[in-house]
Amino acid sequence: MRDLKSGLKKANHHIAKRLHIKGLVQGVGFRPFIYRLAHAHGIFGWVENRNDGVVVKVEGAPDQLEHFIADISNKAPLASNIQDIRVELAAAEGFDEFVIVKSENTSEQITDVSPDIAVCEDCLLDLKKQSHRINYPFINCTNCGPRFSIIQDLPYDRDKTTMEPFRMCDTCRNEYEDVMDRRFHAQPVACSTCGPQYELVIENERITDFNIILEKVVALLKSGQIVAIKGIGGFQIACDAQNEEAVNMLRQRKFREGKPFAVMFADIDAVKDFTVLYSEEKKSLLSWRRPIVILREKEKLASGVSNGFHTIGAMLPYMPFHYLLFEKLGLPAIVLTSGNISDEPIVIDNTVAEEMLSQIADAVLIYNREIYNRTDDSVAMVVNNKERILRRSRGYSPEPVNLNLDVEGIVAAGAELVNCFCIGKGKQAILSQHIGDLKNLETLEFYEEAYHRFLKLFRVKPEIIVHDLHPDYLSTRFAKVQKLKLVGVQHHHAHVASCMAEHNLDEQVIGVSLDGTGFGTDRHIWGSEIFICDLAGYERYNHFEYVPLPGGDRVTKEPWRTGLSYLYMVYGHDFWDLDIPFVKTLDKAKCEYILEAIDKKINSPMSCSAGRLFDAVSAIMNICTITQFHAEAPMRLEDLASGTVEAAYPFEFGEVISFQPTIRDIVQDLLDGVPLEEISARFHNTVMNAVFAVVSLARTQRDISKVVLTGGTFQNRFLLSRLEKLLESVGFMVYTQNKIPSNDGGIALGQLAIAAKLRSIGKTYQKSQIVNH
Repeated sequence: MRDLKSGLKKANHHIAKRLHIKGLVQGVGFRPFIYRLAHAHGIFGWVENRNDGVVVKVEGAPDQLEHFIADISNKAPLASNIQDIRVELAAAEGFDEFVIVKSENTSEQITDVSPDIAVCEDCLLDLKKQSHRINYPFINCTNCGPRFSIIQDLPYDRDKTTMEPFRMCDTCRNEYEDVMDRRFHAQPVACSTCGPQYELVIENERITDFNIILEKVVALLKSGQIVAIKGIGGFQIACDAQNEEAVNMLRQRKFREGKPFAVMFADIDAVKDFTVLYSEEKKSLLSWRRPIVILREKEKLASGVSNGFHTIGAMLPYMPFHYLLFEKLGLPAIVLTSGNISDEPIVIDNTVAEEMLSQIADAVLIYNREIYNRTDDSVAMVVNNKERILRRSRGYSPEPVNLNLDVEGIVAAGAELVNCFCIGKGKQAILSQHIGDLKNLETLEFYEEAYHRFLKLFRVKPEIIVHDLHPDYLSTRFAKVQKLKLVGVQHHHAHVASCMAEHNLDEQVIGVSLDGTGFGTDRHIWGSEIFICDLAGYERYNHFEYVPLPGGDRVTKEPWRTGLSYLYMVYGHDFWDLDIPFVKTLDKAKCEYILEAIDKKINSPMSCSAGRLFDAVSAIMNICTITQFHAEAPMRLEDLASGTVEAAYPFEFGEVISFQPTIRDIVQDLLDGVPLEEISARFHNTVMNAVFAVVSLARTQRDISKVVLTGGTFQNRFLLSRLEKLLESVGFMVYTQNKIPSNDGGIALGQLAIAAKLRSIGKTYQKSQIVNH
């Protein structure tokens, strides 16, 4: 490489500068962009990829270099994300041309790894006009295509991806080596001659002709059949979203009794036909990240798609195959759900797919390129005109969060549900893709595999591992066998710290963390925490009133138990006299046994969880007494709430926040026949008012105006939207999670930030730092 650089020398009197560009600058067409920019400005030198970024050396007149450097930021490729450009004067060497030189692996520093990118408009045009890529379903260029899902190591070159077995034909090689071509150094570049191919497995037949494959898949879907399709980050399962029988069959075969299915629409016009679509939601749908976006339903698909909810999880095509399919399908939408059984990780292996998914699907569509890094579809919603990520995976991971803290050598194990782990590199926190619920062997194996791959890929040598205080979480157990220095962090403090880290806050805030469960330092179940805290520690300022949860964890699947417990707390045994549907449906003998267990404190842990309060109200209103999936009861309660209701119920607060008056008034409204939509809205407004009252008092007493809202309960759009606006209207600076999930999928970021802060000030995380109000 040095010989090449030296050979470019030409004596002149121009100044020289060396640029080191960090951020997401590999796999996004950055080097050819620099090359073309240098030619446009008439300057000479070289550009190279290194594992710690892109390095450029340029020579030219001072004004030329100034404009060139400005244009790097102003005109950078769409999917790139420049975090830093370090510019320094260098010795002039007299270059007489500008070239791209071979990648160098120079240190343990790394550059960002690009997430997978939806197919671009240029490639969709090429799909119909390039003779060697006519309808070729793996078309891509430097601006689009698979990235993270195929990357095995850095720097990002073809031989370090799962494209390595596919030897480029002469035509692709010429494009790959032509710096003025859009496919210059596009590592997954391929065509119908030399690239990956699809194969359809149907009964005992294996079809390899792509045109026939397309016709067969179209025919299967149109006739109400189910097809498993290998996507970018794993297999997905498809059927006609308007066919009731097909959707119900899929739900039955997949053992997905209640959870809504995601839907892929043919185009944005089809989305508009079936949903209420606002500009920010449209922007998210059409972005290169292509998440599933939760939208309000306008026209119904098959009833089994949303299963009683008035929302649709919508996405648009992002692979060439999707476009080719809809072109021939003639349907406005298909169900496209994760290719797995129940709660296991999404399938990525062809052989496993043929064995396992053939139990669900009538045909399995595979291709012969390996998926190295599994990624589910990401999920987002838009609240108050901001995109909020609910599940962070394809299109987002492993993009880092840039911090003001040194997190080098720290790793965070995350929580139990919707797990993501996080690793620290320099001042970057790198969150894993969505792992899932660590409650079965398959998901735990995926977690461990991804953890070790991240350490290798990002050159991390861990010294400290952070874990939740819950001793039985599998993530905690994993952390404790790693032979690293351990830091245990309280669950809700980690939630608040996650939001603080996303916004680079490092000061005292009022932290509001509402969720379903978290291990408290008093050995009770927390989940309604209002903290005065910073990254180093917290004071528990207030919380909801404790209530026993009869049956322990069983309450998450049987919300009627929590509803029973709240009624018993408020009315005693007199609740049996309440003439409401919920009480009438209870098995009195069974319930008396449960009430005795509550009185004797047998398997009835105390909880102040916001999630369990929502469960209880949902049950008491007889909306959801038995759940079929996680958080169903609060979700159905929210879905019912009327957006026009401003009224609320009374509550009490002092040492704790009590909703006993709320429960009494809800019961009275049920007796009076008030519509459930109104009752739900009033309840949501009551929770909002309770949080607002306590946070307002905290501001008065502590002179803090920055408030953080986090935790899984803030996935509730009704609550988040109204509370955020209310707080801002009286001068609070409100911080919410946008790019990182507010649920447990974001908790590892907070764990990492807390450990980094403690290390920087030389303190340990001790219970003595925690003060109960």
